[in-house]
Amino acid sequence: MLKKLAFPLFLLCFMVPIPAVIFNKITFPLQILASQLADGALSLLQVPVLREGNILELPTQKLSVVEACSGIRSLLSLTFLGLVYGYFFEKRTWIRVVLFIATVPIAIMANGSRITITGILSQIKPELAEGFFHESTGWVIFMLALAILVVFHRVLLKGVQLATRRA
Repeated sequence: MLKKLAFPLFLLCFMVPIPAVIFNKITFPLQILASQLADGALSLLQVPVLREGNILELPTQKLSVVEACSGIRSLLSLTFLGLVYGYFFEKRTWIRVVLFIATVPIAIMANGSRITITGILSQIKPELAEGFFHESTGWVIFMLALAILVVFHRVLLKGVQLATRRA
């Protein structure tokens, strides 16, 4: 019975809050990384930006990548959903592990994209960097990240099929 319940019991670990000391050590580097990704993307899109730590100075305003924008919550949520998705849709353990590991860069890139989109939209209308629209872009980007995980799984399966046929 314990073997059958091992995975659901393991998922209960996600209910335990991360200790504040560890949370803070993870959050700040994620803030900086998200700021760097957004800085690079905005520069690539030819939007003038100056990054100082986790602050992005744009021509019309400053964007602060605060603790809430670090992406830690979406990272934990996507990791959880990646585990559940892998458990229900994949039998091979190694692919489950690859899906689990893939959630980290997917979540980080999604968060950097969210900040980039916020930066672009704030150039059009500064109010879009706050409030309902800001919150709703978080949900949309998270759903895109989940879709990317599913697409990654499908591409991985195709690659495994091709490798199996060649062997």
